[in-house]
Amino acid sequence: MNKIEHIGIAVKDIDQANTVYEKLLGVPPYKQEVVESESVITSFFKIGNNKIELLASTKDDGPIGKFIAKKGEGIHHIAFDVDDIEKEMDRLDKEGFQLINKAPKRGADNKLVAFVHPKDTNSVLIELCQEAPL
Repeated sequence: MNKIEHIGIAVKDIDQANTVYEKLLGVPPYKQEVVESESVITSFFKIGNNKIELLASTKDDGPIGKFIAKKGEGIHHIAFDVDDIEKEMDRLDKEGFQLINKAPKRGADNKLVAFVHPKDTNSVLIELCQEAPL
């Protein structure tokens, strides 16, 4: 793992949260996109080398909708940048971590992503991110 790629924050209302974080961070989001496969709208902010991803559910029964219903708004995951996501998934599997994904999938911000189950990481959802080939 190279670095923290971003911190994901679950929000109920993407427009309201964008306003709050734009005021808080002093910059507008650089990208907003819908990830249909996850039933989510994402909005990214960049401050120096750090990124914040806001996530709002497009469906109540989507992963973010379920998270907010159970735990409320707040930090959803920490994402780590990796050079070779499949190699890192294999390493973590051999170390005994439960992977939520059996193979990487397309995520937001032109990334291949996979998740490590929070039951194995002290209740923190971990995302692995690799820049996707164009």
